[in-house]
Amino acid sequence: MSLHEHCRMMAGYNAWANATLYGACAKVSDADYKSDQGAFFRSLHGALNHILLTDRIWGARFNGRTAPSWTLDTILFDDFGALRVAREVEDGKLVDFVARLDEEQLAADFRWTRKADGMQVAQPLWAALAHLFNHQTHHRGQAHDVLTRLGHEAPSLDLVIYQRESGIGFRA
Repeated sequence: MSLHEHCRMMAGYNAWANATLYGACAKVSDADYKSDQGAFFRSLHGALNHILLTDRIWGARFNGRTAPSWTLDTILFDDFGALRVAREVEDGKLVDFVARLDEEQLAADFRWTRKADGMQVAQPLWAALAHLFNHQTHHRGQAHDVLTRLGHEAPSLDLVIYQRESGIGFRA
């Protein structure tokens, strides 16, 4: 599997995992969805907003725009339905962005500025994308934990399930 194929698989996986997680979250009452569960971003609502927010920051960077100046706990959407629609749009943008890349672009230096301290960073684009994919996985895991704590069924988000369902990187 080439680096481009791997990044395309991960972008597809992220869209699938987000859709799967949002499907489970849709079954949670608004009170539980927004309740403080002691998670890093307190609630399902906080975690899902954070993932979208950081994806938008990275999306701006990837497209040569200045990253928005939000704090990392900014709530972009107070309504779950609106957040879900925005998530689907953002996932589509990421899948499309990655699909347009080639091996040379993925290996080229990508320069960006860290929000925390203004430090200028240079790294291969594939490495920045790997961070984005891993960041989503990390915070989806926190949301998964909150679903479990609230007594709801938390779906399996394992990459191998996506691989099996999509046929990418999987042989029976």
